[in-house]
Amino acid sequence: MKIYNRGFLWAFSVMMVLASCKSEEKKTEIKKRPNFLFVLVDDQSPYDLQVYDPKSILETPVISKLASEGTVIETAHHMGSMNGAVCTPSRHMIMTGRTLWHLPPSAEFQKNTAPHELDEQTIGAIFNRAGYNTMRTCKKGNSYPGANKQFTVVHDATKRGGTEETGSAWHSKQVLEYLGDREKTKEEDPFFIYFGFSHPHDTRDGTPELLAKYGAVNHTDKNSLPPANDKQPPLQDNYLEAHPFFHGHPELRDEERVSGVWKNRDEQTVRNELGREYACSENIDIQLGKVLKKLEAMGELDNTYIVYTSDHGMSIGRHGLMGKQNLYEHTWRVPMIIKGPGLPSGKRTKGNVYLLDVLPTLCDLAGIEIPETVEGRSFKPVLQGEKETVRDVLYGVYCGGTKPGMRTVKKDDWKLIKYDVMDGAVRETQLFNLAENPNEYLKEHQKEGEMLTNLADNPKYADKLAEMEALLLAEMEAHEDPYRLWDQPGKTK
Repeated sequence: MKIYNRGFLWAFSVMMVLASCKSEEKKTEIKKRPNFLFVLVDDQSPYDLQVYDPKSILETPVISKLASEGTVIETAHHMGSMNGAVCTPSRHMIMTGRTLWHLPPSAEFQKNTAPHELDEQTIGAIFNRAGYNTMRTCKKGNSYPGANKQFTVVHDATKRGGTEETGSAWHSKQVLEYLGDREKTKEEDPFFIYFGFSHPHDTRDGTPELLAKYGAVNHTDKNSLPPANDKQPPLQDNYLEAHPFFHGHPELRDEERVSGVWKNRDEQTVRNELGREYACSENIDIQLGKVLKKLEAMGELDNTYIVYTSDHGMSIGRHGLMGKQNLYEHTWRVPMIIKGPGLPSGKRTKGNVYLLDVLPTLCDLAGIEIPETVEGRSFKPVLQGEKETVRDVLYGVYCGGTKPGMRTVKKDDWKLIKYDVMDGAVRETQLFNLAENPNEYLKEHQKEGEMLTNLADNPKYADKLAEMEALLLAEMEAHEDPYRLWDQPGKTK
């Protein structure tokens, strides 16, 4: 009897230990679910950053360190816009993973904020259902209200000033306070933080010390030019005093009414505005650094995926343009840097991704089932080095002014842009080899070299032009583009 009791007690003890171990393993598994910090800035060309342009004088040590410890996507784009507020459809695509012409009505008609079935299939709602604590801070307006309200904690406000309370520091403060609350309550569920900024979108009122660093002033007098200053960023290589033809959007705010710029494209105005842009971007870097430092102090940094990107790029003098309503690489492309558990460090990869691929990628990294409504593709295989790209062809749209607008298609080193605006008064075609002409120089740039210009009228490249024209039409059809250009078959909306 005693032997039986001892054996029983021993077996029972072993079972209890095993059960306890399994319980501890389960707790550890839950704790190891990754966190996400999605950082979205407003109106930033990748070429502002030294990560993409080593000649840039913009100093962003935190972003550069993030790139050195993570993966840089070389070729990331937003798909485009059907209205002048390019931010709006771009943010709809981020939130839904949907292509441009398949977005909720609020992407095109911003006042149409009635509930939509896709609202429940957006980032906040998806991660809520997966057991994440979700929080967002970002600008107000020009976004996707139905998706924004899905986050459990929301602190949105447009902050484009030069003080702690009126600028980018306000957004970092919201995140820091949220993380502080998690510490106090000892919250163990993983988090998804949508860390959005209102800058460097105009009005680019930077902090006084950073404006001074980049030799810029918050110029407000239409009747004078801002002062020249040697500290200001140099003009970009593809700067022009004017675009060679009208872009097709009459009275476009970004090209005519930005405070401090207006219709001026002279060197003093553009360099001053670049200084303001850089001042705002460096402040974003400082604020991001504060949040990463807090995550490190909490022991959460190594278990957090960090995504840094922008809703679209920006011109500020490139090609004689000022805004985001064009399809040159400085504006169609976006910066994208990703760091996180299990991902390689110091890696650069082509990618060929859209912003609409972000949602399925985040789901993939989190082990969450990707909703059937999503049309984007996960680029997790690209991040893990299993693939170089997720697609071969990229298609882009600007349809915010007169219709049909602009269209672009890119494959390998070749890129085509077409313009059909002002009721047919402006019809232009551009063909670039981006390997030879990455700055998309035009004849107005007066560069030497056969390839350093628009090749559309060069008979040597007639076959390539025809190939790219056919590819553009195929992409327009595949994405259910409702318009057709002047030399394409089919009906226009």
